[in-house]
Amino acid sequence: MRKITIILKQLVANVVLLGAAVLFLCLSFSCKQKREVTFTADIAPIVHQKCTRCHSIGQIAPFPLTSYKDVAKRSKTIREIVNKRIMPPWPADPSYSHFAGENYLSENEIELINDWVDAGAPFGDSVDMLLPPALSKGSMIGTPDVVLKIKPFLVKGDHSDGFIVMKIPFEFQSDTFIRAIEFIPGSKMVHHVNGRIIFYDEDKKKDVFSGEYALDTRDETRESVFKKMNLLNDDGSFPGEDHYIHSATNYLPGVTPTIYPENIGGFHVKRKGIIYLNDIHYGPSSEDIWDSSYVNIFFGNKPSERPVQEIQLGTLGISDIIPQLVIPADTVMEFRTNAKILADISVLTINPHMHLLGKSFLAYAVTLQSDTIPLIRINNWDFRWQYFYTFPKMVHLPSGSTIEVVATMDNTKNNPNNPFNPPQLVEGRNGSMRTTDEMLQLIITYLPYRKGDESISLEAQSYN
Repeated sequence: MRKITIILKQLVANVVLLGAAVLFLCLSFSCKQKREVTFTADIAPIVHQKCTRCHSIGQIAPFPLTSYKDVAKRSKTIREIVNKRIMPPWPADPSYSHFAGENYLSENEIELINDWVDAGAPFGDSVDMLLPPALSKGSMIGTPDVVLKIKPFLVKGDHSDGFIVMKIPFEFQSDTFIRAIEFIPGSKMVHHVNGRIIFYDEDKKKDVFSGEYALDTRDETRESVFKKMNLLNDDGSFPGEDHYIHSATNYLPGVTPTIYPENIGGFHVKRKGIIYLNDIHYGPSSEDIWDSSYVNIFFGNKPSERPVQEIQLGTLGISDIIPQLVIPADTVMEFRTNAKILADISVLTINPHMHLLGKSFLAYAVTLQSDTIPLIRINNWDFRWQYFYTFPKMVHLPSGSTIEVVATMDNTKNNPNNPFNPPQLVEGRNGSMRTTDEMLQLIITYLPYRKGDESISLEAQSYN
């Protein structure tokens, strides 16, 4: 009898343990019923934060995503492209480094979208509904002091991408300090823009308004562009390097222009010059469309205490590309370039740049103590999405550090962006502007380091 009692007690104990284990598993995993995922409570906040800026009527995206109807009827397509991480576009790998204004979906956000689609895309309670964000008109950062317009440009409806250079000449009353320049697209076909300033001494240039205003980069070299657009000094020489302000303005759909904190950045310019839009990408169109883009100029009351500086590695930069940038047909090749910095610097922004054969891009710094400071990693290069990445806070690179760049180029038929079919030999032709030639660059905007720079926020600010 005693033996039976012991056996029963053991059995009861085992049942209790088993029940506890099952309860734990139920609470931890699938036995706990998931709450319903709805558009109003869960999906609308994601879409409005990550998609609506481009997916609105009149913006660059091909269709709007501003209402439940817009999103629900494309729910399965949306699920597919977010799981493939095609959209929203954010080339930089967030597991490697972070930047201000990051626009990618977290694993949790993707899971919410999957659950919502699987459940039949339920609407939810209208009480939970958030309205789409109001899109700015005319400026994303404030009221400009001056607006300079491009000469209206006809974008041909030939179903192909357009790559154009343009100039916007200016002549102010006197030399001045510009706090910020903001590019505003005049057509939804404008995909991205990079621009710089070229200014001239009074005795070197009389007329900045003559010459061509727009040229197709596929037909030109740097030399031919400067001649045809009348960007050279009157004696035929190129303006000196100290007469260029690189990375003066940049544009990508949905990206808020960067304004650095007070007393950092800005440009001191001569009264006469050119805003040189050296890289305008128009998306393909089925019809002719006129573009009337413009730039907003924001003056400053006084010159900045800390004007930004630039390092450019690779093509047209301070460092050689190894091996030489020549990619034979049917090859995938790795290229490197590096440069040692001779003083402590604080990095604000970085801009990786390649053309159509780009496959991957990696940049980091190695200190004298062999510590690695990650800068950026792009696992799947996409020529259409080339950002100027601003760090959330400045990144300190100690003196003696070496900046390393490693890039892969794919000149095979497996590269869907290869401009040649069948593949042909492609070279870097001394900074050729043709997208069918190649480039490999890393542009770094920085300041001489000051103690405490690492704590200064570079998140988006308003001018006014």
